[in-house]
Amino acid sequence: MGTVHARSLDPLPMHGPDLGLHPDDAELVEAEPETKQEVLENKDVIVQRVHIDGLGRTKEDLLGYEIADVFMAKNLIDVMKKSHEAREKLLRLGIFRKVEVVIDTAEGEDALPNGLDVTFEVTELRRLTGSYNTMVGNNEGSMVLGVKLPNIFGRAEKLTFQFSYGTKETSYGLSFFKPQLGHFDRNICVNLYKVTGQFPWSSLRETDRGIATEFNFPIWKTNHTLKWEGVWRELGCLARTASFAVREESGHSLKSSLSHAMVIDTRNSAILPRRGALFRINQELAGYTGGDASFLKEDFEIQLNRRLFWDSVLSASLWGGMILPVGDKPASIADRSYINKVNVINGESDIYLEQFAVTGDYLGGEAYWAGGLHLYTPLPFRPGRGGFGDLFRTHFFLNAGNLCNLNYGEGPRAHLQKLAEYIRWSYGAGIVLRLGNIARLELNYCIPMGVQIGDRICDGVQFGAGIRFL
Repeated sequence: MGTVHARSLDPLPMHGPDLGLHPDDAELVEAEPETKQEVLENKDVIVQRVHIDGLGRTKEDLLGYEIADVFMAKNLIDVMKKSHEAREKLLRLGIFRKVEVVIDTAEGEDALPNGLDVTFEVTELRRLTGSYNTMVGNNEGSMVLGVKLPNIFGRAEKLTFQFSYGTKETSYGLSFFKPQLGHFDRNICVNLYKVTGQFPWSSLRETDRGIATEFNFPIWKTNHTLKWEGVWRELGCLARTASFAVREESGHSLKSSLSHAMVIDTRNSAILPRRGALFRINQELAGYTGGDASFLKEDFEIQLNRRLFWDSVLSASLWGGMILPVGDKPASIADRSYINKVNVINGESDIYLEQFAVTGDYLGGEAYWAGGLHLYTPLPFRPGRGGFGDLFRTHFFLNAGNLCNLNYGEGPRAHLQKLAEYIRWSYGAGIVLRLGNIARLELNYCIPMGVQIGDRICDGVQFGAGIRFL
């Protein structure tokens, strides 16, 4: 989130500057009257009125929930603190371009001696906004065009249309966002979309046309998402040399699924964190609400970050998951798991961990795991904290992972044994460039190890870009 400048809410110092007076001179100085600021800090105050200037199409009942805590303040410092928190809530709604706060003594016939008036001066976003930008993520570049109608009905609703054209994926979608009054974290989002992607490692082209409905809500320190998705999928061969297994998967299918995701995120940054942890777990059940795809899929992600000496950071992460087909039909190639440089290794190693078809196509697996250990350190010529050098970090890494198909007649011990066999791993070092809190670029020297027959290897210097990292 960008920084929004507002009038300072910092309190004035309680004591004035040192005047250089000696004890012997005390009787020569008359006592200063108690300042107004000291009176307000030492006595209770009452917030009598809160004004919001600059409203156009925004409904007042929406803002009443966001500023209600200001009336609960009991002293000047508390008023300033709660006013700042209310300002942040108003900006979070995504309907104002600017929000400023003015605190003044109460005026009018009913004004109390210790009464205050708080005024929020807001500037609403335009009814229609557009954007054009380029995005870099997971070793893919794309051009994105977007049109947004913020605050369309006056209660922070948002209608968005977005078109994206990339090197491997083209998509467009229409989404509607509606938060609950007074609880912005509780919201409903409906998406209509079409996505066409190319997967050269599998000689596969996939086109998805779907609708998805999400309900997001927090519980204590966790964030939850309940989702229903209906997708019409069209699979086709990307090349004439596609294997028979890929051709057999080609055609149309319909997937209707229910899913639940829970996230606990205490990291200070999603791209290059220096402290905190992340825990994400996702369950997806398909087939019980229609469609011809039936499975139960489980995925998890864990990341721990700890700051060490000399401003270095140790980061450890672990991903894993499995898919269980429901019924006699095996899981589709579009639903299986893949671990490769595109979504996990991120340029550190070009080892593909999918099941390998005879003709060279990767068909995915039913269970996987991947782990990484990183040590991030500042550059030797770093100019100091807050400078340009903070965007760069050197890092040393060790990555490992595996993927396999499961024999469901065997027990969990046999499944774990399969995942522990023939582990692929790599290590190396490189330089990381953080692009805000959106993505990061990496230039690494990689040494793949634990290579198996059928793996595709690219050792040496590699360049990667992405938004999710192992």
